[in-house]
Amino acid sequence: MTQLRRELGVWGAASIVVGTVIGSGIFLVPRKMLLETGSVDLVFAVWIFGGLLSMAGALTYAELGTMMPEAGGEYNYLRAAYGPFWGFLYGWTQMWVAKSGSIATLATGFFYYLANFRPELETTLFRIPVPLGAGGGPLEVSSGQLLAMGVILALGWLNWFGIRVGGRVQVAVTGCKLLLIGWIIAAGLGGEVTQASMPFGQARGGVAGFFAALVAALWAYDGWNNLSMVASEVKAPQRNLPRALIFGTAAVMAVYLLTNYAYFRVLSPGEAASSDRIAALMMQRVLGGWGANLVSVAAMISIFAALNGSILSGSRVPYALARDGYFFRPFGAVHEKHATPGFSILALSAWSAVLVLSGRYDQLVTLVIFPSWILYGMATAAVIVLRRKMPAAERPYRTLGYPVVPVLFVLVAAFLTVQTLLHSARESVMGLGLILCGVPFYLRWKSRGESAAGSL
Repeated sequence: MTQLRRELGVWGAASIVVGTVIGSGIFLVPRKMLLETGSVDLVFAVWIFGGLLSMAGALTYAELGTMMPEAGGEYNYLRAAYGPFWGFLYGWTQMWVAKSGSIATLATGFFYYLANFRPELETTLFRIPVPLGAGGGPLEVSSGQLLAMGVILALGWLNWFGIRVGGRVQVAVTGCKLLLIGWIIAAGLGGEVTQASMPFGQARGGVAGFFAALVAALWAYDGWNNLSMVASEVKAPQRNLPRALIFGTAAVMAVYLLTNYAYFRVLSPGEAASSDRIAALMMQRVLGGWGANLVSVAAMISIFAALNGSILSGSRVPYALARDGYFFRPFGAVHEKHATPGFSILALSAWSAVLVLSGRYDQLVTLVIFPSWILYGMATAAVIVLRRKMPAAERPYRTLGYPVVPVLFVLVAAFLTVQTLLHSARESVMGLGLILCGVPFYLRWKSRGESAAGSL
């Protein structure tokens, strides 16, 4: 049987971390964080806290990843710690809602930024007479949506040719992204310092504002865990996985802090809070109209890298489920020549493209926040469970600061889960229902596996 190949080096692995995390968030999130906290100083405090929290997760996943360097990431950790049911729920969520919804969101963001140069992309081409549009009306399809679908399918096709091809694209695009963001930072550092220093007052503020801003920051940091999904294709994982996870997360944190420093050096809090395009406003102030256009180009390249990394990594989750008999069998096939889970790559890409067309991916992502954070917290807690359950297992890397580091992550994940339940009870319950729709499939696949084992 053809197996996945370990062809992803440390630079490719690190580029998955950096390239997948840094998407559109750095261009959008600072304004929301300022509106929630009311203070530039608190915005930086939130970025630092969110970065340290993400680092706590990365340190924990480094141990789990070197202990189980297999495709599927959290699926393996949950399965080993709590049983196959929890691993299945994670994989089911990733395939149908979380990862596919994220890919659809990124592709849509790509065409939104491109529409700054080609406004006709937002024009409706045709309407489909099904009640899936806004307010239950007909579904409107724009040329931009078709473009977003094409980008997803093209990257899926590209990654079908092998981890080496996808990894090289990821390294190249991530490098280009960092150069452009570095240019934005340099422009801000060289621009005229704003004379306004008073904090922005019209904000929620307090503890509630801090944690609301933290949710936004964690969205911008989301994606550092994607490397674990392709662990079976990383060269020398015992050495390269911890390096890529830890240094990649640290690099993202540094980029975010420097970029925000550039923003708030040039713009006053009031100016930053009044624009939903804070990066473009800053660059326009420093370089004029072409500077604002540069931000759109940087955002598109940034999103493109995140999109490629998400397809590359996310396709390994349903593959891992199918490999163990808990998903549709074709997803577990490996291409003989390219050594990729070809069907899984193309199927995830196709479903993500459908979510772009439907226009319903944003609701799906909202619905799944609650159960996803439960599973993330459980996956991080698995490092504690497995130390007790499998004490003799080989652990090439051990979590720095154990058990404080994983406990900190789990506590914050629990807090965010409770806050989501309290403030979005309807969506949380619906999200659980959506995920639990997979239970009948799990029972079917589980019974089929037991029957096969009993016949041996």
